[in-house]
Amino acid sequence: MSDDKTGLPVAPRDLCFSEREFIQNNFNIDTFLQDHRKVVKLETMRDDLGMYLKLLRSAMIDLINRDYTDFVNLSSNLIGLDKAISGLEVPLGQLREEVMQIQQTLDDEISTLSNSLSDDSQVKLRKQSLHSLQCVYKCLRKLSLMLSMDTYMERLAKIDVLEQATAELNQLKFHTSRCKSDISADQQSESKKFEDLLIKHLNELFLACIHEKDSTLLIRCLRIYTMLDNVATAELVVRKDVIGPRINDILQDENSQTKFDNLQSIYHRLLSILSGELKQLLDITLYPNRMLIEGFNFLVNSFWIEIEENIDQQLKYIFAPGDPELFHKRYTETMWFRKKLEELYDTPSCTSMLKSHVQYKSFIKKWNLPVYFQIRFQEIAGTVETALKESISPESMKGSIDILTLEEFSLHTTSVVWNCLHRIWSDNVYLCQLFLEFWKLSLQICSRFQTWARAAVKQKWQDFNKSGNATDTDRYTKLDFLVHLYCDLEKFINGLPHFLQLVQSKSPNQSPAAIKLLEDCISETSKNFTMILPLTTEGIVNELLMQCVTHLKQVNDIPRLFRRTNREVPTKPCAYVKNALNFLTNFRTNYNELIPANVTKWLQLALSSLTERYLTSVTDVLTSVQKTEESLRRLKRIRDKSTGVLPPDSQGISDDEKIRIQLQIDVNTYRVMIAELDVPVSDISHLQELVQAVEAALKK
Repeated sequence: MSDDKTGLPVAPRDLCFSEREFIQNNFNIDTFLQDHRKVVKLETMRDDLGMYLKLLRSAMIDLINRDYTDFVNLSSNLIGLDKAISGLEVPLGQLREEVMQIQQTLDDEISTLSNSLSDDSQVKLRKQSLHSLQCVYKCLRKLSLMLSMDTYMERLAKIDVLEQATAELNQLKFHTSRCKSDISADQQSESKKFEDLLIKHLNELFLACIHEKDSTLLIRCLRIYTMLDNVATAELVVRKDVIGPRINDILQDENSQTKFDNLQSIYHRLLSILSGELKQLLDITLYPNRMLIEGFNFLVNSFWIEIEENIDQQLKYIFAPGDPELFHKRYTETMWFRKKLEELYDTPSCTSMLKSHVQYKSFIKKWNLPVYFQIRFQEIAGTVETALKESISPESMKGSIDILTLEEFSLHTTSVVWNCLHRIWSDNVYLCQLFLEFWKLSLQICSRFQTWARAAVKQKWQDFNKSGNATDTDRYTKLDFLVHLYCDLEKFINGLPHFLQLVQSKSPNQSPAAIKLLEDCISETSKNFTMILPLTTEGIVNELLMQCVTHLKQVNDIPRLFRRTNREVPTKPCAYVKNALNFLTNFRTNYNELIPANVTKWLQLALSSLTERYLTSVTDVLTSVQKTEESLRRLKRIRDKSTGVLPPDSQGISDDEKIRIQLQIDVNTYRVMIAELDVPVSDISHLQELVQAVEAALKK
């Protein structure tokens, strides 16, 4: 490839391409055209390619002319080559025949040697089988003598005999495996009989050592089981002869049969087996830093399996989720029992051995947690939904307005929601295995309460007494309800961080990532509740305005009071000013000592809106008065001209001026009453405009 690149004719520089592009490994015609079409026209590219084609043809002719002699010599050198090849065929064929003969001879010799080796191997195996068969007879005789031991033989001597018999039995098994073709069925049956007899004597001695707590002989018995590769037999003996009767006594006890709430007592008594009958075995086989006998797992294969089977047979009722209170109690007690069992293991690997056991998993699955959660969900969510479906009315409030200063909520609905949230995480409802489900339920309740609060602001007030008797709550209005709702929302938002701490303390996952997720959820929930406060404030302000705006309509009646009535110059404000602000004054009196900051904010908003409407009404009256005054003035001029009588000098204050004076007095009184409400005058929108409007009207 390098030679080709070196001999490639160089393209002129004025061409739109380089000769190197044609010898690239990834050269593609479409790509080449697409790249160069962006630079030059297709006609120019065609001319450049034609020019370079001429260069290539010229270079090809030069190459042929330069190497013509070599091409000719190559063809002349091949003359007579076929004769030379034919001369080599005969000797090569003879050589091939000789090689095949030698190969056949070697194959025959190898086959003969393999047959001889196979015969020798069969002879050796036969000798080995016969030798093992002799050993089988010897082992059977020895076992027959050893296992015919006296029943009342001392345990120390008995264990020695059993150890020797175990060694002989292992020898018997070894030799039996090497002479299977020669050993008879009777001998195999006899071998099995001796093995069963050995296991029987060993089981008897093993049980005696357990009851008498003889650690030395117990360890030797366990080692014999290990030598026999029969660990399961030892675990079965402990399960059926040691643990089984004890568990059966506990479960069959009269208290266990007559009481349905004593599961904790049963578990305590079951655990006492570990510190009693099984303590010595567990010390030997389970705990580290002691004389360890490996391969045995009495805690799982003996203790747990027997407990699980007996509970499944005699205490099936504990798994019934119909009564959630009782189910929770039993499940909690069972998880405590499980935790105690897991604590007996000192290493994670041993703990995982218990958790991965088939019957252990089966026992845990028998507790129908999804059904328990559904029952709790219907119970708690149903209580919340019932409270939220009630229409807002005087009965929605719990008591007097003094409750606003307390930590408890003012509305029955909020109390129900908050109590249900805490009930979810109470010790007699919450289960750590259902953490995600209960957390989701908590967020759903908060979301549902948010929806209710938004709707309650706009809901129509049901002002009636269902009982037909007057009560203290009958005097409450929707305004009172909205104030209580606002305060409850604030208390709810302030209580969410404490609720988060409660949830975090119950969480089974205490990792920083999990805690951060919980914090983010509560932060979002708090943000959503905070967004409802402005809506509630708007509702409170609207309720305040409804009670005040109606009185301001009397501003339009002021012109009728003074026009052509010959009234004296006004010196006192009209009654509508006091009536318009009386309701705000009473509202401040009722709530200012309890929630002063909120009252000031609500009054400021209400007064700003009220002042804006008052300004509109006053401006309309002043405009109307001015137009009327101008109309009367024009009519008077026209009349005076027609009669030829000069207009008399001004006689006193006109009716229109009295109207403006009355408006100024009313506005000043309005400003003074606002100041008496302890609301900064500077915070009231449009108030300054209102004062300026009446003052400017008097100056005209």
